[in-house]
Amino acid sequence: MTILIYGATGGIGESLARKLAAQGHSLHLTARDAGKLEALGRELGVSFTPGDVLDAASHTGIAKAAGAITGLAYCVGSLTLKPAHRVTPEDALADFRLNALGALQAVQAALPQLKANGGSVLLFSTVAIAQGFANHVSIAMAKGAVEGLTLSLAAELAPKIRVNAIAPSLTKTRLVAGLTGNAQMAEALAGLHPLQRLGEPEDVASLAAFLFSPDAGWITGQIIGVDGGRASLRTKG
Repeated sequence: MTILIYGATGGIGESLARKLAAQGHSLHLTARDAGKLEALGRELGVSFTPGDVLDAASHTGIAKAAGAITGLAYCVGSLTLKPAHRVTPEDALADFRLNALGALQAVQAALPQLKANGGSVLLFSTVAIAQGFANHVSIAMAKGAVEGLTLSLAAELAPKIRVNAIAPSLTKTRLVAGLTGNAQMAEALAGLHPLQRLGEPEDVASLAAFLFSPDAGWITGQIIGVDGGRASLRTKG
């Protein structure tokens, strides 16, 4: 029984892969960077298939290679930061295809195995849906669609398949290196969080791993924040 991890060479995806492998789970990893994927797969002793989530046919091959899928984590994302008047149709469609449509196609490809075996699906949203940030319209539209997809799938696939999403705040990965690479900016961004720090990939991966465990067997249809309190708390008047 295998957990399929998309985006396995990204910060959160890799951290999740390492955590689940350490727990003894059978994994199948996929990502675009074939070199990094092979290195990680061989290090962890798990199977892997390079693939591009924007290629619809790629999902079928990945799911077939994974085998008896009982879990799927779509750890794929983008971060388009532009004011609304500068967002092009191409920007919006690219974010939607990568974040929302890619997630749907990944689940569709794995669905026969998930229905046969039961299991859990995990998608990723962002704190920017619950909170609302300027210059996030393109990615917020896409991740808002992911939250809708999460709830629809959870309703449709119950009771055999659980579906949840994690909504992180700013987490120190390569995706946000442009924002966190400057120490002064990173400190200012950390200060916006009640817990006064940025997220680490392990913070998110810890909850993700739990959601694949039997201990999470009564959790479905949830959008869970791992955000240092940013979505819901104000510590300054």
